[in-house]
Amino acid sequence: MNRQAFIENPAPEIQEKLLLAIEDSQAPLVIFDIGACEGESSIRYARLFPNAQLYAFEPLPSNMERVQQLLRQYQVTTVSPQALCLSDKAGETKFYVSSGKPEHAADADWDYGNKSSSILPPAKTKELHRWLKFEEAITVPTTTLRQFCAEKNIPRIDFIHMDVQGAELMVLQGAGDFIQHVNMIWLEVEAVELYKGQPLKKDVEDFMQQRGFVKLEDTVYTTAGDQFWVRREYILRKKGKTFLWWRKGFTFFKFYYKKIRRNLLK
Repeated sequence: MNRQAFIENPAPEIQEKLLLAIEDSQAPLVIFDIGACEGESSIRYARLFPNAQLYAFEPLPSNMERVQQLLRQYQVTTVSPQALCLSDKAGETKFYVSSGKPEHAADADWDYGNKSSSILPPAKTKELHRWLKFEEAITVPTTTLRQFCAEKNIPRIDFIHMDVQGAELMVLQGAGDFIQHVNMIWLEVEAVELYKGQPLKKDVEDFMQQRGFVKLEDTVYTTAGDQFWVRREYILRKKGKTFLWWRKGFTFFKFYYKKIRRNLLK
């Protein structure tokens, strides 16, 4: 799938289905796309939730140029691009820039190489994707979720979409006690150390559970995947106990069915 096909595909993604099951499409949500890359997901959320206010965080200058170009191209006015790196502290940090393209995607209208940049140095990610290169490191400005929301007078975040290549827990730690004002989170999670020193699946799950979140989706079947978390108090208020327990049970059985099936097909 190329960039345009992804943006314009009418079929909802996994996390989009869950969002639409929980929230009204006309709700004035506050959505953070952290690690927005080229802004594709931000545009999709803007279309799904036309009354939402979105913030797209992307520290890589070349990616931010693409974000702004795509927002103009698709005439999206509800996304606020932020050339910032969210982390556990404000200041500056080294940012390891990825590049390259796999052979099977040589003609694809999508920059595969720019999707693996991180504030953490690469580890096994280079072994899993031998076409991937890390030939440059730049310095980028950082802030925290708590500081950004305080400066912008944002009282809550309804939904966070986060893909920051191993630094997800650093971003969440930067929320401090503001995390109690975050309702839903969709984030990438790794089961192996793709980036040096990164937290792994159990670390992320322990952090989320200790702060009152429950897991409604889990696609970490092998080395990496995504998880959907919602604040327990919020989902009980929005959908009730029946929905919560049904969804937790569904997620549990679906996860182990797919994990076992994948192992059998190896």
